[in-house]
Amino acid sequence: MIAYEQLFRCYINCRKNKRNTLNQLAFEIDADINLLRLQEELNNRTYQPGPSICFVLEKPKLREVFAATFRDRIVHHVLIEYLSGICEPRFIHDSYACRPGKGTHAAIGRLQKFCRSITGNNTRRAYYMQLDVRSFFVEINKEILEKLVKKQTDNEHMLWLTNMIIWNDCALNCQITRGGDLINRIPAHKTLFKAPRHKGLPIGNLTSQFFANLYLNELDHFIKRQLKCRFYVRYMDDLVLLSESKEQLQNWMISIEEFLNDHLDLVLHPTKRIIAPISNGIDFVGYIVRPEYVLVRKRVVGNLKHRIWSRTVDEGIWASYMGHFQHAQSGRLIIRLREALTKNNIKLVHPKNKRSEQWQHS
Repeated sequence: MIAYEQLFRCYINCRKNKRNTLNQLAFEIDADINLLRLQEELNNRTYQPGPSICFVLEKPKLREVFAATFRDRIVHHVLIEYLSGICEPRFIHDSYACRPGKGTHAAIGRLQKFCRSITGNNTRRAYYMQLDVRSFFVEINKEILEKLVKKQTDNEHMLWLTNMIIWNDCALNCQITRGGDLINRIPAHKTLFKAPRHKGLPIGNLTSQFFANLYLNELDHFIKRQLKCRFYVRYMDDLVLLSESKEQLQNWMISIEEFLNDHLDLVLHPTKRIIAPISNGIDFVGYIVRPEYVLVRKRVVGNLKHRIWSRTVDEGIWASYMGHFQHAQSGRLIIRLREALTKNNIKLVHPKNKRSEQWQHS
């Protein structure tokens, strides 16, 4: 059963990045009463997820994002807190998306270390293979996911809650707040609005990110134990395998494709299959990784330049990009970008200060 202390802890964790949203503020007004009511619903198994908010992003590609209510986010934290304690020790080390102590920077550090090792510090030729799962979140089979969760725990109460979240149709009765005119432009195989009932998890939910890792953990262990690939890194559905042999990588690709199809009801993206020398550089999680150095991806730099020249950059955005750039060899690049700020006569103002100035002016 779910204790109030556990629910309150998840509430505090949930509101850290949602402190000033209307949804959170409305919940906070009567937080104790709302948490007690939520605890009762969870323990009596009368809890039902509320309607989601949906919006469409155009960059880097057209996609829909679903946002659960603040109340439902607390429940997501409760479930993930429980499942993470069981599953984290069973995940492989080199899965880096949405896990404590991992992330993109740890992923590129590990990949560069692998590149150095297999090439003997760039003294011998080796190859990489990069694969991507087609329409991954929309194609996740809920029936298979349910079975994978049951392999991890026999706690009936948590299995009930897991199934409640897995089988919740967030596309039903959702409120589309932004980009409603773009919904019909999303390809049918990439939208939950046109997915079969037994398939698809919403991009944007904490639970979806965790379930995605659990789902592909089966593939991780296949690659490490059956294929015995020593140098393998995964970030969500972006896979990178290293080998001294092109032929071995090609054979591995066939085996991976068969495993995905037979065991996880997934397919590899037909055009996102790369086998190339490591010396070419590996385009991975926003960086170009080589044995001797790491560069920022051109598209990331281009996005910041566009913001500078369109004068839509502020201190918060700049700081975010600088945090990304500092993990690559980007000293000269940063100097050029600062010069572009000067040419455009842009003085960086923190978003909070900017709003304060606008309020005082009005």
